[in-house]
Amino acid sequence: MLKETHRGRRKSVKEVPIWEKSNLSLEEAAAYSGIGVNKLREFTNEKNCRLVLWVGNKRLIKRRLFDPYIEQEYSI
Repeated sequence: MLKETHRGRRKSVKEVPIWEKSNLSLEEAAAYSGIGVNKLREFTNEKNCRLVLWVGNKRLIKRRLFDPYIEQEYSI
């Protein structure tokens, strides 16, 4: 993927595959897990949810904690 810089030059930007990322956006976590964005938002709304990393107002899902959580849950 090429991205233009502020001076008109192009630089190569490497996209990291979802399974290599340590934190996922809600959309990425939904694609990764097959769970809908609204359901992910619902169960990560808890104040002390260990799966969430807040970056300002942006909610990121910690993938390394998300994987075992999904494996052990029966229903969400």
